[in-house]
Amino acid sequence: MAGVSGKPDRDRSLEFQGFLNDLEGWDYLLKDKGGKMKGQSHESNKPGSLRNAGKVNEDKGPLKKVPAVEVKNAMSRMRSSFYSEEKLPDAASEKELGNEYFKQKKFPEAIECYSRSIALSPTSVAYANRAMAYLKLKRFEEAENDCTEALNLDDRYVKAYSRRATARKELGKLKASMEDSEFAMRLEPNNQELKKQYTETKALYEKEIAKKISGPLKKSFQGIEGVSNSEMGTKNARGDHLVSRNSQNAAATAHGAQSKKDQDVGRKHVLKASMQDLASRAASRVMATAGKSIAAPKTAYEFEVSWRALSDDCALQTQLLKSIPPPALPQIFKNALSVPILIDIIKCTTTFFKEDTELAVNILDNLAKVPRFDMMVMCLSSADRSELQQIWEEVFSSKDIAANYIETLSRLRSRYCNGK
Repeated sequence: MAGVSGKPDRDRSLEFQGFLNDLEGWDYLLKDKGGKMKGQSHESNKPGSLRNAGKVNEDKGPLKKVPAVEVKNAMSRMRSSFYSEEKLPDAASEKELGNEYFKQKKFPEAIECYSRSIALSPTSVAYANRAMAYLKLKRFEEAENDCTEALNLDDRYVKAYSRRATARKELGKLKASMEDSEFAMRLEPNNQELKKQYTETKALYEKEIAKKISGPLKKSFQGIEGVSNSEMGTKNARGDHLVSRNSQNAAATAHGAQSKKDQDVGRKHVLKASMQDLASRAASRVMATAGKSIAAPKTAYEFEVSWRALSDDCALQTQLLKSIPPPALPQIFKNALSVPILIDIIKCTTTFFKEDTELAVNILDNLAKVPRFDMMVMCLSSADRSELQQIWEEVFSSKDIAANYIETLSRLRSRYCNGK
């Protein structure tokens, strides 16, 4: 889009409006003058008129006047033609103008254009473009928020994940940044920029974790050193009282060797106990945090991140799955449900199928409503297909299933196992 200022357009509009007003004024004058000319013509044509006496009428009659209706129609056509050429700004044109400003490194102006585009018609591209402009101005929180809005509109938009990863990295949210990059790589496995971004963020994250761990460990070692030195001093004092003055030098040497040995043993025991205590406390904190932080995800990305984080605990994965109302599953996954996640969810439902058959059947039924489900099942590998059939035979086709679920499960079996 040409980066033309809107001021000349308004000036031209005002000038044209003045021109239309002039036309209307001329029309009024023509009416007035035409009326007068008609009156004069009527007088001159009367029999015995002095003005016409002895004169030959060389005119064919008064000038033909254009009807006022036709003048108004012509002006209306001109007005509509003018305004059709001067279209009002739309979301697409504002976005393109923002792109032009961005190329010129006029980031505040680009943000204004993207904001107008979003106000007219919000799109994931407009949000992501504005986020990029925010990144250039180091306004990282606004960039993160815009990327999140973009992903709410399109949860497979790779650029939004990448830009949010950059914003979160700058905000110190390294783990979240790493998760964004990792999910983007799943969508575009051959994207080298994403791999580089993920590697750099992972290195920073590991460095940060090491730094956090080294502090408590250093304090623990200092405490161990203090305890060991204190013990060594006490033993030395006792040795001085026990040995005789004549054998003081030899006894001191022997006692020093023994004290060093005791010091090493004591350090190992204290260190082992300290590390075990730290590990126990850390595990308790992790379990407590995990139990509190489980919330119903709103997008496929949120679900997959939470699901992988709980991969070592089937009970917590079950809790996560149960937190989602089954009818919300198609809206959450949209086109982002992958085969591994599908298989994992089916396996998870088997763990509570007998205890809560209704919920398990509802989950299976709504998963089958996810877009592209049939295509995904048709493309299952032979191993995945065999595993599904085995699950259906052993769990979902059990003889003790309530009669009101048999018909639904039979219908779902043809969807899951036969791809129909």
